[in-house]
Amino acid sequence: MYITRHLTEVIQAGSRFFPAILLTGPRQVGKTTLLRRLAEPGRKYVTLDDSNLRLLAKEDPRAFIERFSPPVLIDEIQYVPELLNFIKIVIDEQRFRSPGEAKGMYWLTGSQRFPLMKGVSESLAGRIGVFELSGLSQTELAGEPNVPFIPDKHFRTSAGRFDTEELFRRIWRGCYPEVLNATPQEREFFYSSYINTYLERDIRNLTKVHDLDKFYKFLCSCAARTAQLLNNSELARDAGIDVKTAESWLSILTSSRIAYLLPPYASSLTTRLIKTPKLYMLDTGLCSYLTRWPTPETLESGAMNGCIFETWCVSEILKSYWNAGTERPTLYFYRDKDQREIDLLIESGNEFYPVEFKKSSTPKKDDVRHFSVLERLNLKTGKGVLVCTCPEIEPLPGKNVDCIPVSLI
Repeated sequence: MYITRHLTEVIQAGSRFFPAILLTGPRQVGKTTLLRRLAEPGRKYVTLDDSNLRLLAKEDPRAFIERFSPPVLIDEIQYVPELLNFIKIVIDEQRFRSPGEAKGMYWLTGSQRFPLMKGVSESLAGRIGVFELSGLSQTELAGEPNVPFIPDKHFRTSAGRFDTEELFRRIWRGCYPEVLNATPQEREFFYSSYINTYLERDIRNLTKVHDLDKFYKFLCSCAARTAQLLNNSELARDAGIDVKTAESWLSILTSSRIAYLLPPYASSLTTRLIKTPKLYMLDTGLCSYLTRWPTPETLESGAMNGCIFETWCVSEILKSYWNAGTERPTLYFYRDKDQREIDLLIESGNEFYPVEFKKSSTPKKDDVRHFSVLERLNLKTGKGVLVCTCPEIEPLPGKNVDCIPVSLI
């Protein structure tokens, strides 16, 4: 059964405005399925996964562009980024001859941003809309509309609630469409194949990484440190590489949307703020696979349960912004050298909304004790939330804070 993606209307609006659109995101999140479903009759489809077509595009890009004239959907454009210059020529010619018809000419997909975005910015600046598709969000699974998460203003309040047992089934399973109804064995097959494909086709072919075994160790080390402060020295030590290489490899993971770096809040009012970002894996199913938790039950009772709970929450909140077409939401965390920390700060307008994540069904005022530090920074602060496993929305006594069930984010 096809699940309607929240980016549908955003993509359609972008295609009516831009001559080209680019849909990026990790492998297997449904980019091609979404665009082929939206494609109007007459739009050609071509994939550069096809080795013959990829060779034609590389050796004679002009002939390729003439053969697959717009409207066209070109899949996996990252394999031949040289095509972007020729696409620009066609777009500019169409704009000169008939500006009103130079809309939605090229639909492109790209699984990896690192070899692609430089070419996009250089060749198609002002001519292309770039959108990000991630794994399935809980609002998509529940068939609810998407709204960027903001405490006290926008979060889910209706259908799709689930208990802690179901939560950890979802965390362990992950959000790739292929694993939605998979058996545990099929899930194992999927992630094993996913890792092999990612390493062999993307990392080896599109980067200068040659030692895939060390890169795999590095990937596992990142998964083991999800929701923790980034420490490149520890990541380098685990993989047997130097720190400079670790920094380079981390940029690959973030560019391909396997990992995400949440920046710390920075203020000129204090020098005691931590300046190191926090590292998150963007799919908790992949994270669970890499850290070798065999079942949802062992994951829930294991040492990583708090970190992976937080990871899942941050990932869902990020999706709520990406699915609205916001590529760079203004999200931070707070931590100072006195170890006072706020898991997430959401900046909206001129207000900051503090968010804390706790895998607990009995929230306490002490869980949000650090929210008060925002007043000392002279920040205009909106209502805070404590995301936990409580069954219903309830105010925290004596605080401008609501406790909300994790199933509602």
